Amino acid sequence: MTTPAPAPGTTAAPTTAHRARAIAVLVLFLASFMDLLDTTIVNVALPSIARDLDATPSQLEWIVSGYVLAFAVVLITTGRLGDLLGRKRVFLVGVAGFTVASAAAGLAPTAEVLVGARLVQGLFAATMVPQVLSIIQVLYAPKERAGVLGAYGAITGSAAVAGPLLGGILTTYDVLGLEWRSIFVINIPVGVLLMVLGSSAIPESRSDHAARLDLRGVLLSSLALFLVVFALIEGRPQGWPWWIWTMLAASVVLLGVFVLSQRVLERSGGDPLVPLQLFGDRGYSAGALTSFAFFGSIGAMFFGLILYLQIGLGFSPIRAALATLPFSIGAFLASGASVPLVTRLGKGLVFTGLAFFTVAVGWLGQSVAHHGDALQAKELIGPMFLGGVGLAFAAVPLLDVALATVPVRSAGAASGVLGTVQQVGAAVLLAVVGVVFFHTAEGVPSPQVYRDALLNALWVPGIALGMAALTSLLLPGVEAVRRHKDEAEAAELAEAEMTGVEVAGVEVAGVEAAGTPSTPV
Repeated sequence: MTTPAPAPGTTAAPTTAHRARAIAVLVLFLASFMDLLDTTIVNVALPSIARDLDATPSQLEWIVSGYVLAFAVVLITTGRLGDLLGRKRVFLVGVAGFTVASAAAGLAPTAEVLVGARLVQGLFAATMVPQVLSIIQVLYAPKERAGVLGAYGAITGSAAVAGPLLGGILTTYDVLGLEWRSIFVINIPVGVLLMVLGSSAIPESRSDHAARLDLRGVLLSSLALFLVVFALIEGRPQGWPWWIWTMLAASVVLLGVFVLSQRVLERSGGDPLVPLQLFGDRGYSAGALTSFAFFGSIGAMFFGLILYLQIGLGFSPIRAALATLPFSIGAFLASGASVPLVTRLGKGLVFTGLAFFTVAVGWLGQSVAHHGDALQAKELIGPMFLGGVGLAFAAVPLLDVALATVPVRSAGAASGVLGTVQQVGAAVLLAVVGVVFFHTAEGVPSPQVYRDALLNALWVPGIALGMAALTSLLLPGVEAVRRHKDEAEAAELAEAEMTGVEVAGVEVAGVEAAGTPSTPV
């Protein structure tokens, strides 16, 4: 996850004890871990879900992309709801809804019910996650946050490693006799615990001048995104009838209307969902394009790979998870090494990471094509590890570099938009990969058919990553990154001195943070 840039203007809750603060942070960390786990844990269970519920290929796509799409369309709105109504209150609502949706997913009797439960899961995940970093910044003074945010990064990195592995273990070894259902049921006791502890340990806070909700923008953007993803996922099995093309055309029209409404609202002094003035900055626009293509490529690659390993080659869920584990390990190890390089290399580090990731996708395709049905997990160690390193090198600095020429006062909104762009990219590219993969896999199932499907599908993340590498060259330079970092730190410390309040016995600054999630490193 990316760390949002703070902006002034929060009234914090009354003093809480140090012990309560530690419990509050633990609750927040576990909530983020649970969300990230559910974005990765489901992949290795897809073949088992398909067999048990007789799920169609398009339903498998919805199980993954529905969560991400629902997350994306309400992300900015739920962040603002926390500022308006109270972050603790909105966070607990998110946890409660996520827990109930997880129970519904675990008990789903049909694939349709499971898809619906995943959509609801995504909505409530987007309700709780934006509050996490906002609450942390209320609880801790600026000088204390480095260690807390470092631990937060380690937690999110651990979730990326644990997700596929835990999913493989639970599904392969049929824990509690639930098979794949256990990947959702496990959220229930965790969610209940978080609600109990969070209600007593987390202090309430809200913004003194929160932005108003742009409900028209939410409706227009949500409908436009839903139409394009629905058309891409359902077009192939429906034979691409005229109404699918009508939906695609309507999504373009609605997107145009959305942009126009945002411009009008911005010019009238309102609070648009997406401040279009941000895109007048070349560096920020390059960051948005890079984020869309880069983060969208991750899920797109793994979707086809997991299906090939399990359905094409007969890997068990745990064996498939272990085969892809070097990716998470590479990302986890490289994340720490990337942090001190951000202000030294800037966009050079982003470009290097994207180049590594692009090479890894090509290497993966070559390994699959060369070894054929005899492919073993050991042949995937190299491309998986290199891809993970590339992911970390690109993901860790991308937010800081993309925001380098954005005014500090606009950094919170800008980081929120980037987080949404990442999720939209993940949903759209996954839908495109599904079109390519399942079109090739039509016919008599065989290892050869699924191998060809994967090789064709890998062109989607390969091309997207190449485009991301090119747009990354338009990002702001390293000097701008250093200057922006210094300005942000100075502004935050100044605000701490001016508006500090007593929280947990420590003078802390009131901050307003757009808690912006992204694909985990």
